[in-house]
Amino acid sequence: MTGTDSPTTADRVRQIAVAVSAVLAIIGSYIGSGAAGGTQVQNAANGALSASSTPIAPDGPAFSIWSVIYLGLVAYAVWQFLPSQTTRERHRRLGYWVVASLLLNAAWILVVQAGFLILSVFVIIALLGVLARIFVIVLRTKPSSVVDAIITDGTMGLYLGWVCVATAANITAALVGSGIGSADGPAAGVWAIIVLAVAGAVGILLAVVGRGRIAPMLSLCWGLAWVAVGRFTGELLSTEAGIAALIVAVVVAVVTVVVRVSRGRDRAALVGA
Repeated sequence: MTGTDSPTTADRVRQIAVAVSAVLAIIGSYIGSGAAGGTQVQNAANGALSASSTPIAPDGPAFSIWSVIYLGLVAYAVWQFLPSQTTRERHRRLGYWVVASLLLNAAWILVVQAGFLILSVFVIIALLGVLARIFVIVLRTKPSSVVDAIITDGTMGLYLGWVCVATAANITAALVGSGIGSADGPAAGVWAIIVLAVAGAVGILLAVVGRGRIAPMLSLCWGLAWVAVGRFTGELLSTEAGIAALIVAVVVAVVTVVVRVSRGRDRAALVGA
């Protein structure tokens, strides 16, 4: 489907669902910021998700990326509502997965503010799974234009990359909060290196499967860079974790660029064949 067939009732319902869930996600973000009088996410659950809670926690400024992601999600909600996009197969396949991601996002904030740290792990893992599915759909459907590529591919890629880092931080915080390991014990640096290595492996997987997509790499490396900043200059210092975070960020970035360049060469070879 290229967007030339007539819109159906299902199309309209899907569009409205995406728009409404985007609004709910923004409201959830507003609540999570503490602006509505509630507890800020980093201060909820006895500060389990603060910038100094574990060696994997990104420093405070890292979370400013949410502003870019939310802006992109709102842009997507508007974009998929345009007449030229209504019947496109890409949005038909993405729509309810995007809805699920937005609702899980809002649910995660509410769960954390309620102090249910263990439950928040299951919510964010579900969110990561949904975003992985969105990533696959984006890979299998071509954007209709450069604008579509920026709004849809770019936003969903940033969303996925950042949630990969957030999931690692969330799981680590839950383990420490449950008494499994500690934030600054003798083995904290080793565990941090292991978790960061896993995050790096996920980043490499995204680079290979995504054929060198830049957006997931940018947000994942952004998060890792702020983990390093936090460990070098924050309240919870850890040279091992800081160095590991920087190395992993560089490796993920290099692999992504190499895969992307190789893909471009393969295309050129096919054209010249």
